[in-house]
Amino acid sequence: MQKLLITGGKRLAGDIAISGAKNAALPILCAGLLTADTVQLSNVPRLQDVATMLKLLRQMGLRAEEEGDRIALNGGRIDKLEAPYEMVKTMRAAILVLGPLVARFGEARVSLPGGCAIGSRPVDQHIKGLRAMGAEIQIEAGYIHARAKKLRGARIVTDMITVTGTENLLMAATLAEGETVLENAAREPEVTDLANLLVAMGAQISGIGTDRLVIQGVPSLHGASHAVIPDRVETATFLCAVAAAGGDVTLTNVRTDILDVALDKLREAGVVLTSGPDWIRAQMAARPKAVSFRTTEYPGFPTDMQAQFMALNCIAEGNSRVTETIFENRFMHVQEMNRLGACIGIEGHTAIIEGVPQLVGAPVMATDLRASASLVIAGLAARGETLVDRIYHLDRGYDRMEVKLCAVGADIQRVNG
Repeated sequence: MQKLLITGGKRLAGDIAISGAKNAALPILCAGLLTADTVQLSNVPRLQDVATMLKLLRQMGLRAEEEGDRIALNGGRIDKLEAPYEMVKTMRAAILVLGPLVARFGEARVSLPGGCAIGSRPVDQHIKGLRAMGAEIQIEAGYIHARAKKLRGARIVTDMITVTGTENLLMAATLAEGETVLENAAREPEVTDLANLLVAMGAQISGIGTDRLVIQGVPSLHGASHAVIPDRVETATFLCAVAAAGGDVTLTNVRTDILDVALDKLREAGVVLTSGPDWIRAQMAARPKAVSFRTTEYPGFPTDMQAQFMALNCIAEGNSRVTETIFENRFMHVQEMNRLGACIGIEGHTAIIEGVPQLVGAPVMATDLRASASLVIAGLAARGETLVDRIYHLDRGYDRMEVKLCAVGADIQRVNG
């Protein structure tokens, strides 16, 4: 099993190109199921989750031709309407084939999903929405089996804000008969990116970027070309790395307009930020200042950045409080950070962090995708060597992270054992 060996204490300097957004690419790949025409995608990140999704879609009969960061999808020969357990168990986003399959083909059999062990993340809102649109759904032997001769438009109010639920129902609604209104819809930029692709494919959607999406169903969708938005989480992760390790790094291919809350917190921590239309420069020459925050849905502080900012707080001047409101099990990185000498206590859904001047390298284990990134950041700031185990979590969502960090001066090796 591969691990990352990090020798900390190296300041970072240089340029890093940000990849396309994982959380946008995965639903966008599933949108290829909605048409028999070709969908041309660019800026697709090279990630394990993307490879897994493509393997699943190809198994269904979708043709996918890859060339660098470009992928051409063609759904003209879909012949298998099932997402089996062995394909879904490692990647929760596979649930996103459910809506497109039922909408276009009238049936889908999708295994209940797996993914990171950060909380239950139930799919009941997906099921509730599809039932409101007329689908008959049974849960049997660990599978969701959905059937509908023709989905019908409906007004759907989800019990909670759910990103994948919004995306699944949005895709299903594009081919439903009549008008669908999604209330309490997720507003994340990745949802907006999916909606913009669907419009390019001929969907009729209004309210994009708001919590109320109105979709007028159309008989069919056609092909389109689309560039996946830059990954805001990868961007903020590297900014946290500069804040923790110190240095002067410019990130290119970025969207600063979807990073407001994270950038505000980085400035509060003492990072000097300057930016242009598609770049941002981070300069850090001192110990960071502690920042407190509470995770919430977009446009609030993203749960996907909680662990990385906690790594920053571990070595910050002062104390901080981090409250997690989205996932109940997303503090599993705390005990690993404490192994590095951090001083973190947990009270319910809140972590209390007392900043220490220096972390010390040690063997640690990644427990989920964003936790693995936080341990890399902590290792960059620690004295001595940090060995991060289970980095397959990292490869699910970061495009060659250690390669990009080494290019700006980090000392990271991928090792076997």
